[in-house]
Amino acid sequence: MQQGARNPAGAAPQDAPRALEARFVAHFRESASLKLAAADALAAPLAEAARRMARALAAGGKILACGNGGSAADAQHFAAELVNRFERERAPLAALALTTDSSTLTSIANDYAYEQVFEKQVRALGRAGDVLLAISTSGNSPNVLAAMRAARERGLAIVALTGRGGGRMAELVGADDVLVCVPHAQTARIQEVHLLALHCLCDGIDRELFGEAG
Repeated sequence: MQQGARNPAGAAPQDAPRALEARFVAHFRESASLKLAAADALAAPLAEAARRMARALAAGGKILACGNGGSAADAQHFAAELVNRFERERAPLAALALTTDSSTLTSIANDYAYEQVFEKQVRALGRAGDVLLAISTSGNSPNVLAAMRAARERGLAIVALTGRGGGRMAELVGADDVLVCVPHAQTARIQEVHLLALHCLCDGIDRELFGEAG
């Protein structure tokens, strides 16, 4: 690139690294600020969600988790932390991500509709006393909403993890359910808080079932 030429973004080459670094610092600060601002609002529903999940597990139930895209990854992350371990040695806990069986997902989507990929699994695998962890940053994912309706019919409690005011998920949350709604509208920021919220749930479940860590 010639002296004085500008890159496609419009910044001089020597200024580009500093501009990008400043942008990244802003991301970190915004994420940290949101986590701090959300802490007081989310602590109580997260504690209630952890207690309900722990009670279900102690009674021989399981946790089913679902979501799309980044929320699918969060569902799998959460299930792995329970089945394997979080931060202490303890017995495996019963959890299943409904996002991992490609044959089941594609057969349902192909034969019926993508909207039913989680619903049919909830109807097949869910039992009264289990918990559905439903994750959607918008609160409006049709297949997650369908899973929530199926969970209600099957007698599962629901923990709804969302943002943007809760969307349609908030309308489906009943008296026996828990809504954890991140007070933000940007998907990336909501997902960052979701990950922290899931780690809080893992820690809370371990504490409820196994006591304080030694």
